[in-house]
Amino acid sequence: MMRLDKMLANLGYGSRKDVKLLIRKGQVQINGVVIKKDDFRLEPEKDEVKVCDELVVYKPLVYIMMNKPEGVISSTDGRKTAEKTVIDILPDEMKRKNLFPAGRLDKNTTGFVLITDDGNFAHRILSPKSHIPKTYIAGLDKPFDDIVLKAFQSGMTIGSDVCMPAVLEAVNGDFKTARVVIKQGMYHQIKRMFKSFGIEVLSLKRIKMGKLCLDEALAPGACRFIDKKELEMILSE
Repeated sequence: MMRLDKMLANLGYGSRKDVKLLIRKGQVQINGVVIKKDDFRLEPEKDEVKVCDELVVYKPLVYIMMNKPEGVISSTDGRKTAEKTVIDILPDEMKRKNLFPAGRLDKNTTGFVLITDDGNFAHRILSPKSHIPKTYIAGLDKPFDDIVLKAFQSGMTIGSDVCMPAVLEAVNGDFKTARVVIKQGMYHQIKRMFKSFGIEVLSLKRIKMGKLCLDEALAPGACRFIDKKELEMILSE
């Protein structure tokens, strides 16, 4: 059982204060009956709830795949820098309390970002012990050679950071377009790995987490929910 005001606030219908006002104004129905008590208890997965005559879809935890566009930061709050975040650009119907990006992409890196309110799942995929592979396509200012390839494959050290062995491949025979698979998430890792060989990364896009590929139907900034089977694919190597 869950309090009505808590459920609606968690689902993004406003602050607890906003939700209480909605309820007291008679704008919430449960199983066809108007409820004006904000502490009313219900079974979210069984009871039919409507707010302003629109059906409430209850999901205890959500997992969202976003095709992050360039210029958006992977954060929950951009007020300090006056920048748009991945949470800001979520469609209103997907917004809810406590959502955050599980892992970060640089401001100018695009592609697959997982947004969730499941802290335990986020910890599983971000833990250094998990070594979830993440696949990127990098556009380079000059082609890479066998020296770079072998360094990526054997692992390398950048300053005090030790990089695990990574996959590096040319895309369609173009050595200025690289497919890179890493199992870490160090700050600017791929850019720094190439830079140590005098190669600048001009563009970077994450296309895969574990075995789950970015949905090609998602335009930049678009997103969709991830189902249970797809979540398992993220944890697969």
